[in-house]
Amino acid sequence: ADRASRDSVKMIEIKISQGAKPSHGGVLPAAKVTQEIADIRLVEVGQTVNSPPSHPEFSTPIGLLEFVQRLRNESGGKPIGFKLCLGHKHEFLGIIKAMVATQIAPDFITIDGSEGGTGAAPVEFTNRLGVPCLEATYFANQALIGANLRDSIRLISSGITASGFDMLEKIAVGANVVNAARSMMLALGCIQARSCNTNLCPTGIATQDPARERAVDVEEKAQRVKNYHERTMHSFLELCGAMGLEDPDDLAPEDLLRRSENIMRSFVQSYAALEPGQLLSDDIPASFKTDWDRAQAAKF
Repeated sequence: ADRASRDSVKMIEIKISQGAKPSHGGVLPAAKVTQEIADIRLVEVGQTVNSPPSHPEFSTPIGLLEFVQRLRNESGGKPIGFKLCLGHKHEFLGIIKAMVATQIAPDFITIDGSEGGTGAAPVEFTNRLGVPCLEATYFANQALIGANLRDSIRLISSGITASGFDMLEKIAVGANVVNAARSMMLALGCIQARSCNTNLCPTGIATQDPARERAVDVEEKAQRVKNYHERTMHSFLELCGAMGLEDPDDLAPEDLLRRSENIMRSFVQSYAALEPGQLLSDDIPASFKTDWDRAQAAKF
């Protein structure tokens, strides 16, 4: 509660999984555990920290939402949400059922696509597991609409956001916010040395070594990141204008066309769209019904 209520903490995100390595935990090597990190994470300086993939505070969808409410109470009402990479769709729908049953909802949900990356993940996990960002974001958006929950929850989408069109796609399928990670790191000067986990990053970006950190010229790099961000936003808005839209909020799934075997279809022609509250009725589309019937609020 003390850490959650600090002024420096603006929101809290519960990490269930990430696109780069779904169902895999994390390891913070001993060399990267400085006094500052040890104080924040309540661990010993210079000792490797292993974070398991499961969470000690909950093991069911209902338990997850009860933990969301607990964090909300103990943080003084700060926004609380969770991040995950979709796998089995019925498990996400189980969380939706738990929201309906408990009347507890997160302030935001971050959908991390399977194309998401990190400098320290098993290649098989990075390349083979999870649902891609656009399909996952669209599914989550429709599930929230179908359960009459969409208006109260902000949807954040992440997974290789590097251009204005990458932003456009994610917003069109339902995202309120788009995250960008590696593209900002590249603008900062990352050379993808894949040594993030060693504390030996040659550019000084992914290290806690004070000597290596000096390689980052903050004033110069800040300007580069600013330039990249501004030009990406300009490209995004220019694309919206080219589509005849007056506001990015007017973007919709039918604006995206997908080509498959020389057949061009809009996103809504490829995936079912739900009406508000439709999952709570007897009129559930076949593409959702099997997973909805299988979903349980008390079990993932």
